[in-house]
Amino acid sequence: MREHYPFADLLKAAGLPRSTYYYQLGLLEAGDKCASLKISIQEICDRHRGRYGYRRVTSALRSSGQLVNSKKVRRLMAALDLKCTVRPKKYKAYRGLMGEAAPNILKRNFQADQPNQKWVTDVTEFKVAGEKLYLSPVMDLYNGEIVTYRTDTRPRFTLVGEMLERAIQLLPAGNKPLLHSDQGWHYRYPDYCARVKEAGLEQSMSRKGNCLDNAAMESFFGTLKSEYFYRERFKSVAELQAGLDEYIHYYNHDRIKMKLNGLSPVAYRTQAEVA
Repeated sequence: MREHYPFADLLKAAGLPRSTYYYQLGLLEAGDKCASLKISIQEICDRHRGRYGYRRVTSALRSSGQLVNSKKVRRLMAALDLKCTVRPKKYKAYRGLMGEAAPNILKRNFQADQPNQKWVTDVTEFKVAGEKLYLSPVMDLYNGEIVTYRTDTRPRFTLVGEMLERAIQLLPAGNKPLLHSDQGWHYRYPDYCARVKEAGLEQSMSRKGNCLDNAAMESFFGTLKSEYFYRERFKSVAELQAGLDEYIHYYNHDRIKMKLNGLSPVAYRTQAEVA
């Protein structure tokens, strides 16, 4: 047919990119045992404009009569540098049924008369350079101080579990605060609930889907992001992490609050302890 029609017109009629044609031709000439399968994979990915991952490509191949293992398809797609263009998944705290939710004991009473009487906690997400970082802090409602925190590139249980353990270790003897959170799966996970109970803390949870029940923690996240995250440009998660450490130290030790008589959270607590 090339004798009668321009090569470019034939490619256009076939819906085949020029690069794909020459790549397929090269595979056939090289005697690649998987050449035919690679061609089929390439065609499927081109047809769907990179929207198919290896599972869908495998299904499409099987529908066309090619019985192939999904692991092989994944390996060949990696060799061809074919990647599925997917939407990044947003962080969701709720993950179906875990343990039962604790009652809302806090009931939006964010005032505390002494340190380590009421704690609140939550998880927030940051996005930098195509990556994510999750922050899990615990705040003392007495002075708004961040008692401790942990970060991770994934919202796995250790993010919250390690934060809880560190917070418990920092508690003075005899202090057993109320610990309030939302109904996220971390806080209903059996290991978390068991550790809270073992330490003698009282667990409280917001009503599902009601962020105002944990407004103090939400307010901190808003301040953190407006004063730090949105004002900077980060090249990596590591750079963000280093800045978070610096900001939280500043927030605790240097940033004054009018409702704390113009003192920082740590200075306010220290003054009360001396008095």
